[in-house]
Amino acid sequence: MKEKGLSREEVNELVKLGKINYIKNSANKSVLEIISSNVFTYFNFIFLVLSILVVISGHFKNLMFLPVVIVNMLIGIFQQIKSKKVLDKLSLLDVSLYKVIRDGKELDVKSTELVEGDIVRLQNGSQIPGDAVVIEGEASVNESLLTGEADDIEKKIGSELKSGSFLTSGNLLVKLTYVGKDSYVAKLTMEAKIIKEKKAEMVRDIEKIIRIVGIIIIPIGAALLYQSIVVNHTPYTEAVASMVGAVTGMIPEGLYLLVTIALALSAARLAKVKVLLHDMKSIESLARVDVLCVDKTGTITSSKMSVTDVVLAKNNDALDNSKKLLTKYVNTIKDSNITMDALKKYCGKSSKFTTLRIEEFNSKTKYSLIETKNYVYKLGAPEVVLSKKDLSINDDIIKSFATQGRRVLVFTEGDNKNSRPLVFIALKNELRENAIDTFHFLQEQGVEIKVISGDNPLTVSKVAEEAGIKNASKYIDVSNLTTRNEIEEAVENYTVFGRVKPEQKKDIILAIKKNRVKVAMTGDGVNDILAMKEADCSIAMGEGSEAARSVAQVVLMDSDFSHMKDIIYEGRRNINNITRSATLFLYKNLFSIFLALFSLIASFNYPLKPTQVSIISFFNIGLPAFLLTFEVNIKKQEGKFLKNVLVNAIPASLTSFFAVIVMILFAQLFNIDYSEVATASIYLISVIGFNIFWLITRPMNNYHRLVCAICIGGLLLVSKALGNFFDLKDISLKASALCLVFAFAEMSIIRDFAYLLEQLYKRFSGFFDKVEKSVLDS
Repeated sequence: MKEKGLSREEVNELVKLGKINYIKNSANKSVLEIISSNVFTYFNFIFLVLSILVVISGHFKNLMFLPVVIVNMLIGIFQQIKSKKVLDKLSLLDVSLYKVIRDGKELDVKSTELVEGDIVRLQNGSQIPGDAVVIEGEASVNESLLTGEADDIEKKIGSELKSGSFLTSGNLLVKLTYVGKDSYVAKLTMEAKIIKEKKAEMVRDIEKIIRIVGIIIIPIGAALLYQSIVVNHTPYTEAVASMVGAVTGMIPEGLYLLVTIALALSAARLAKVKVLLHDMKSIESLARVDVLCVDKTGTITSSKMSVTDVVLAKNNDALDNSKKLLTKYVNTIKDSNITMDALKKYCGKSSKFTTLRIEEFNSKTKYSLIETKNYVYKLGAPEVVLSKKDLSINDDIIKSFATQGRRVLVFTEGDNKNSRPLVFIALKNELRENAIDTFHFLQEQGVEIKVISGDNPLTVSKVAEEAGIKNASKYIDVSNLTTRNEIEEAVENYTVFGRVKPEQKKDIILAIKKNRVKVAMTGDGVNDILAMKEADCSIAMGEGSEAARSVAQVVLMDSDFSHMKDIIYEGRRNINNITRSATLFLYKNLFSIFLALFSLIASFNYPLKPTQVSIISFFNIGLPAFLLTFEVNIKKQEGKFLKNVLVNAIPASLTSFFAVIVMILFAQLFNIDYSEVATASIYLISVIGFNIFWLITRPMNNYHRLVCAICIGGLLLVSKALGNFFDLKDISLKASALCLVFAFAEMSIIRDFAYLLEQLYKRFSGFFDKVEKSVLDS
């Protein structure tokens, strides 16, 4: 019975029902969705409420926090839209055409336009576009990319097929049963994406800070406003200004902006070298990586293969005749893969055999075959094609090539039962350009390399040694490992893992992570997805499968592994510079929280106005932090991000808090006007801010001195020229002297305070690590 397939009307109806072979991923967010996710946030809502209160008060200059908020949103929107456009273009390159029967006619249809129920014709080499059932024909199907089964599986009428697998021989007519988001590979991809959203340490800690602040600012802000109006009977305008000054001082909106700008600049620089970040924050993960797991083919070596040697087998002395037969063989066989391409290039053109039967190569038999009137010729893996006797006789030839990192094939002549080896062919994959330099750089940066491959472990080991990977001589055949404990033990002792099944890749990643180290993995196929989702950072090659690209955090669009240098440079620069700058931001936030809480306890209005807070935020924090992001700084960050930030920020914020409070009390004692005290407090806070800058940028260099000079000069200039606008008053000699005394006292105390906190942290670091581990594990 001839299949008619679906009608046009049925196809249109199925498309309306969403039964189409199209998988929406994060890059397929609409522009409207991207804008919405950046605009409608928790802190933006708080800023909106503050803006309304300020507008009602009529003091519009207190809205100076809004430009930072708006710029932050625009940068986030711009970067996500840019990433979406690049990904969309890349996805278009991966669309394949399939022969589909519709309305009784055979049509060419894009893979993304197939619908559930379509009748699709598949042939040798075709990837199965959706889950399906066989309705005609027989074929061998390789499902190793999905299930880890190394052998091909015979499929007949009624057999089920999984999306992502592919035909190694034969032809089939299939009916699609599940497509798009309902297919097996789509569900696997979505599971991986859920894991992919794990945050890196710095980003996670910054979000933790912001989350805590987000919880406390509402009750503190509400209490300050209530106290000012109801308890202290302050006019509404002054009460709102006081409350807004406290809340904007507590919100780390500038830190958000700094991180966004730094990551956006890095993403832009990486895009120029064809590195795509699905998530800008992912470069931090790579910068912190301790172990990088790579495959041999596609990472260490390129997809190009060449023949290096053709050697006579033992007991054969007819080299010229054997080479002629081999040349005739490769010109007759219909295989089209990189191995056969290399052989055809080496052998050249010739006449062909008159054949009775041809069997193309497939991964189940591991050989191809041509039967003529007189002989049967085979080309394949020696351990499969040869008898034990011939294998033993020629063992030294096979091992000599394996120790050079060569892939070995044997060409035989015989009948259907027995055959004798004629020649052995050695092939090699070319090392990727810059592979040696890249691995040398990574290892210099403290990154350990582990090679995970399905190839012969000895061959992989030699290739890894050629690429300059340390301890590459330590290799193991993973096919002999049966339990997770054996894999965990192997991870401790070996660098190269050969004969690895796809599901074992995930086990190796988990075993490495068990040692509390950061792991990254490169991948290019569906078989890598399960391992990639478990890694702290996943990297996909642009020439790999769309499924691998869509779940990876980083995509090397031109598949050039040497770009790992660029990624690590950018990641290290961001971690180091943001860690330094976060100290400045957190100093202001903690100081504002301490001062706000004290204002509530002591029942007086928060002394700093929004305009005064904004000038500190800009010259003391925002501008130096922004300028520091341009400095090249690739030193690997030691210690925890949050600990490094808090050890510098807490002593400074507490010292400033106590200094301001005591100075206010002394001002009352010396009858100094309150407006002078507020201005003196701003200068006092600034002195500590610049002192922190000196501490976090040691050793000072010319660039640091220039940044410091620009910020100090800018603060003094703006204070003088626009003092009234920023509510900065001229201060008397008495107030100036008081400010200087407290400034010197602060600078002396802060160093001792920081040292004491550092010692306390060291003493209780074990306890803190256990708490962090239990939180992360939960």
